[in-house]
Amino acid sequence: MVKTNELISLLAEDAPVRTRLGPALKTALVAGVVVSALILVFAIGIRRDVASAVETTRVLFKVSLMLGLAILASSIVFRIGRPELSLRAGGWALIVPAGLLAAAVGIELLVLPPELWGQQLMGHNAAYCLTLIPLLSIAPLAGFILALRAGAPRRPALAGAAAGLAAGAIASALYAWHCIDDSPLFVATWYTISITAVTAIGAALGRRYLRW
Repeated sequence: MVKTNELISLLAEDAPVRTRLGPALKTALVAGVVVSALILVFAIGIRRDVASAVETTRVLFKVSLMLGLAILASSIVFRIGRPELSLRAGGWALIVPAGLLAAAVGIELLVLPPELWGQQLMGHNAAYCLTLIPLLSIAPLAGFILALRAGAPRRPALAGAAAGLAAGAIASALYAWHCIDDSPLFVATWYTISITAVTAIGAALGRRYLRW
């Protein structure tokens, strides 16, 4: 009887935590996007040819791909703080943007002569990409980590990694409006490296701050 009463008490205490988690994550998402967008617009800047660039297939693909990844990764973050929800569907869904990007790279390699592959790979702003995407990810990552502390992730490092993936994807979707390198080969290389780095940082933060 004692154990049953203790279990009921724990569940009662846990209910308000789960109730607070959803709004906390929504606030973190909105605040993170707004802060990062303000940094992009006022400190980094939008590409000068944005009006004509958005009419091209490669730019639309790049922005749409990063936005789709951000939505998928954020949905995983919203589920990972609730142990009763499965992450399997969200994890499998990540194959879609990865497959689309791989297909785009394959098409580009078929269309372009091999002597241009290196040029497309390096682009003009690889160093900026590796710097600005992590910078733009700080606000959403910090918000997600703080919000997840109100949840109960069974695997803190995985929860932190999901937060990092979402933050990196959000930052990439925003940075895409500044980046003038639209090659799928460039995106597959430098965007992926940047997002992976933010994901690793998120995992480290989760391992340290999301333990319970």
